[in-house]
Amino acid sequence: MRLQLDTRRGRITRGRSLAAIRQAAERARSLYRGVAIAAKLAPNPVQLFSDRSHTYIRFIRSVRYPQGIRAYFLHSPLLGSGLHVLDAGCGTGVVTLALRDALLCRGLAPGPMQAFDLTPTMLERFREELVRLGIADIELAQADILALDRLPASWSNYDLVVSASMLEYLPPTRLSTALRGLRSLLKEDGTFVLFITRRNWLTRLLIGRWWESNLYEDSELDQAFRVAGFTSIAFRTFPPRFRYLGLWGYIIEARG
Repeated sequence: MRLQLDTRRGRITRGRSLAAIRQAAERARSLYRGVAIAAKLAPNPVQLFSDRSHTYIRFIRSVRYPQGIRAYFLHSPLLGSGLHVLDAGCGTGVVTLALRDALLCRGLAPGPMQAFDLTPTMLERFREELVRLGIADIELAQADILALDRLPASWSNYDLVVSASMLEYLPPTRLSTALRGLRSLLKEDGTFVLFITRRNWLTRLLIGRWWESNLYEDSELDQAFRVAGFTSIAFRTFPPRFRYLGLWGYIIEARG
């Protein structure tokens, strides 16, 4: 008996052998498995950080990540009074608040500061922290790094753009595109500072698997920055007390 599988209506009709039907079914199962694997390898960062926001906060505190960021800025020659600053992918505000605190500790006056993130849950936690600290002069917005044209028109011409632990969640093929977009927001002599996860045995386990993040080597990042149009690219280190954070990631200062 010969049967035909009507895929539009999900039923079997005459015309095709049972062997052909089995082959079609196996192809369908293979396709399903492929889709499932692709979905696992391409996490949804909004869902990930909405579900794990408490865990994320505990994790970065356990390794003293906020203190390491603050220490870097305390020793950075990039700081000055009145800087116009953007935090791209701000999360709960770790980098923005560390930068602001470093400015105040050095006797410098913070300038206008803006920050955006894709995940509403993280932004809400940032807003709660700003209320707790009594800070009312930092503007927040929900935005996508790959759709910067949707930011408010006044969000441009920055002295300093910073980003930490965000670009890892883009497909690697879009990294240069995102970097190019951030470069377009800088003043002619502005600087972009990136904190990003490096690839090694430790980060493969703690960041790559647990936090479903992409990982990079320095040569890959250097190439991505050059493709994005940056001409001055320097890899920096955390201050000695926090040098262990270098096992986690790179600090890159770049100018276009």
